[in-house]
Amino acid sequence: MLILLGVSIILIGLFFLLGEKIPWIGRLPGDFIIRKKNFTLYFPLATSIIISIILTLLFTLFRK
Repeated sequence: MLILLGVSIILIGLFFLLGEKIPWIGRLPGDFIIRKKNFTLYFPLATSIIISIILTLLFTLFRK
């Protein structure tokens, strides 16, 4: 269990490092940015849905 936790933390870290180099991450048409005077809300709805679909497909393939 600890090994799986460590591997997942490493993968999340790599995603954050490489995420800036992928130009469409966070800039899809369904990602909302609300900017007010002293407030910014960033809600990446479309990016979250796409990542969820990809992870679901990967987990389904590797489970069998």
